[in-house]
This record gives sequence, C-alpha cells and structure tokens, in this order.
Amino acid sequence: MPPHRRTSAETLLAYAFESAAFTATEAIDATGLTRSTVLAACEELVRLGWLRGLDDARAAGEYRKGRPARRYELDTSAGVVVGVDAGQHRVTAFVADLRGTVLGRAEGALGESGLEVPVRLGVIAETVATALAAAGTDRSRVLVTVVGIPAPVDAAGASPDDGGFWDRMNPGFADAVPHGRVVVENDANLAALAERPSSGDASFAALLSGERFGSGLVVDGVLLRGAHGGAGEMRVLGLVEGVGSSDGIGATARTLVAEAIATGEIRPGHPLATAPDAAAVFRAAADGDPAARTIVDRLGGRLARVCVLLASLLDIDRVVVAGAIAAPAAAVIDRARAWLESGEFDPVPEIVASSLGADVVVIGAVAHAVDAVRADPLAFPLVSAGQPVAARAPGPRVPSS
Repeated sequence: MPPHRRTSAETLLAYAFESAAFTATEAIDATGLTRSTVLAACEELVRLGWLRGLDDARAAGEYRKGRPARRYELDTSAGVVVGVDAGQHRVTAFVADLRGTVLGRAEGALGESGLEVPVRLGVIAETVATALAAAGTDRSRVLVTVVGIPAPVDAAGASPDDGGFWDRMNPGFADAVPHGRVVVENDANLAALAERPSSGDASFAALLSGERFGSGLVVDGVLLRGAHGGAGEMRVLGLVEGVGSSDGIGATARTLVAEAIATGEIRPGHPLATAPDAAAVFRAAADGDPAARTIVDRLGGRLARVCVLLASLLDIDRVVVAGAIAAPAAAVIDRARAWLESGEFDPVPEIVASSLGADVVVIGAVAHAVDAVRADPLAFPLVSAGQPVAARAPGPRVPSS
C-alpha cells in the first residue's frame, strides 16, 4: 500500500526489511514515527514473530554513555520462501529466508517425461520436499512459492490454450508445492527479474536461449506482460527471415550439425558426427574446426537478427543472453555483436551474457517470492513465531528484483 496509508507496524517492518540491526532512535529518524509509536510497533512485531530483540547497544559494544538503547532486527527465519524453475526437462528448487539467502536447493530430472502431467507434478513435489529438507525446515514455514514455467501466464496464473503444451506446463501446482501463497510466472519474466539488479536503469530483454528463445522484457523500468501474459513469447520468429523458428541456440546447433552431416560438410568420423550437441560445436570451433566455425557464424547471425527484432519493436538498450547456454555460447554472442556492429541496423542493443547460468529462473523466482512477502508482510500469518529453523551456513544471496 502507499506509505501514507501504512499502519505504524507496516511502516516499521518495511524499514526492518531494508536495514540491519537498528535502535528505536534510528527507526524514528528513518520513518518519522514518534518514539512511543516505534516502541509499541517493535513490541507488536516481536510478538508476531517478525522482529527479534537483540542485546542492547552497550552489550554490543556500540554505546558508551547513558541509558543503553535496545536493538531490533528482522527475524529472517520467521518464514521461508520457495522458488521453482519447472522446465520441460529439469526442475530446480531453492528455499530461501526472508532476505533471499538460499538455505537449501535441489534438482530433479524429467527427461523425456516432462509432458506427462502426473510425472511432472510428482517430480516437482519431490524436488521441493528435498530442498526444504536441505534447508532444515518444513512446508508449514513456507509463505510464498513462485513456480516458473515455459509458458505465458496471465494475471490469474493461467496459461492460454495452445493445443496442449502450455496446459501441460501449467497444470496447476496447488498439490505439488507447499501451502501458502502460490504464484505461477513465465520463466523468462523471472529471468528478467533476476537480471534487473545487474542491468540498472537499462531497458532490456532477458533472452532465454537454450532449447527455445523466450524473452522477459523490462522497458522503462516496467516488466511487460501483455493482455494474456504473452509479452516476450517468440513464436513470431517463425516469420522472421534468417531465423525461421523459436528454437534456441542449443536446439539450432543440433539442427545445423545434422544439416552439415546431410550435405557432407561433416563426414563420418568427424567428432561432431558422434556428438552433435552445442557444447561440442563450441569446443570444436574454439579448436579451429571449419565446419564448427561455420555453425557458430550462422548461430551468431541468427541471434543478431533476434536482437534486431527486439530492439526495433521495443527500443531496448540491452539483450542479456540467459540460461545455461550463455557462458558456453560466448563465441556465438561475439559473432552476433560483430554482426550488429556492421552499422546496418543502428541503433542496436548491447549484447551480454548472463552471469547467473542455469539458475537464472530460480533466482528470479526467489526474488519474486521475497518481493511478494515484502509488499504486504502482515498478510502472512507466521507458524511457530519466535522459533527459528536450525542455524545453517548461509548460501548465496538472491538479489531482490
């Protein structure tokens, strides 16, 4: 809610989310609330389980004279959030505290069974349960679960009817993930949320680029969604000359290898004849193999055309090539960059590789879940308030979106 309509407890809790340990005086200076209001709100939030009281400032070595001030901080273990990347072939789940610090993670494989809804839901449920166990907590402590899927998602969490694929990617997750608030979101949108901290004020596209192209679009600071959640869907690439489909870099690399084998450019005994995947193509190109270098050139030209399309429609500053393919495909990105720098299509966006690797979607899911809690924390009842989960070595911090 707008700051002028917040209750004193909500105002103080918003400050606690932004701060480390604080005294009442520091909270008064930051929020403009009176001392009696701050002290009453602190006590109420301690009772509810959102804050915990600490040693006073003198005991902490931060106070020398006069009456020592009591200190408070957000109890980051008051609840947990769950982020899930529910792809067609692989599932990753992170459990994080209320500042986005990862406490536990797990992965599950769907293989070729990702379109079978019972199998899909079963693997997701098992993966989330394993991540919760790794975090030393249970499903009753989960406040928000965000599930990222390779399909457009509207404001109600539903996907349009496309004849089957999107329905199977989004069959409903209420029984597969912990109770609490469940949010379903497009995976490329979550990638964009994960990339936003590193892109600053730029208008950009986070381009998932492995098996299929899909883009999360941030323009003038706003994540674009569209009437049916379909902003950034790339099926239109089937109509773009020189691109021809929404197949990503990995899938297209395999297609180009198969074409080269069919035309005799790659002969029996060539390494790519027995290992026709993108990683093998990139290794062979780095070793100077002519056929592999030709494929990398073609992949780079195709990626550049996708970037031109995005920039022409949206006037974006940057395209972030995201997903597990981003780092291995450095040569493809270099080739696309050179193609754009020819000057034919000025102005063109900067093309960069994401540094978040295969976890970009699940990182965005955790950030989205933390943001959901921070937007209205008092709407979430806490279980076993004041009894945090067992202390654990902290994992990586997931940036807030």
